[in-house]
Amino acid sequence: MSTATPERMPALYLSHGAPPLADDPIWPGQLAAWSADLPRPKAILMVSAHWEEAPLSIGAVRTIPLVYDFWGFPEHYYQVRYAAPGAPELAESVRKLLRTAGTPVQDVPDRGLDHGAYVPLVEMYPGADIPVLQISLPTLDPEQLLAIGRKLAPLRDEGVLIVGSGFFTHNLRALSPDGRVTSVMAEFDDWGRRALEARDLDALLDFEHKAPAGRLAHPRTEHFAPLFVTLGAGEADLGEQRSVIDGFWMGLAKRSIQLG
Repeated sequence: MSTATPERMPALYLSHGAPPLADDPIWPGQLAAWSADLPRPKAILMVSAHWEEAPLSIGAVRTIPLVYDFWGFPEHYYQVRYAAPGAPELAESVRKLLRTAGTPVQDVPDRGLDHGAYVPLVEMYPGADIPVLQISLPTLDPEQLLAIGRKLAPLRDEGVLIVGSGFFTHNLRALSPDGRVTSVMAEFDDWGRRALEARDLDALLDFEHKAPAGRLAHPRTEHFAPLFVTLGAGEADLGEQRSVIDGFWMGLAKRSIQLG
């Protein structure tokens, strides 16, 4: 048995797109290149915009069917499979870290990976051979999510890749099949880029008021919320933050970042 110490993993926030991400001519390749440049994770911990449940919930401890949490798409999107191994050891580590810090945790054993988790993982780790665990967003409050990320940070030293999965801007009324980008989406994306580069956590935490048209870029904030778990988990490496993917998809900012 190997006794090698796992390599410390970065913390990621990615814009996960939607099921049609697989059909984009550029984006899947960007995600694949990103994962190829990372150390191989021992396990992956996903925090998706598409699972809000309190108290913080742990799902997909074992391999169970995916959650196709979308409607009205062509049938082949419902045929996607991603049978990654379960991660019971990681689940136990999450329970210990959070409960020791006073954060209540519950198990939801029949809750599979949703599209915020499996859509990007299909592109990044298509072999589905790395254990994956998903936890819920127990709140949308940025400060509380930052605190949860800080509590989970030690997992990075155990070889766990922590991934917050959302969308850097998310207003479905701004979706544009021809790719037209509104000024609101462009200005919020630019503001977010500059705030991240400046390591301005205070501004990011108060993005609804500090960002230009923050409430238009995110009428509801669940797709920005996973960023704060990532920032908490990667806070020690905030100075090394970089945008790995930028640009827009159907009018929405797909900025995705890495810390560490």
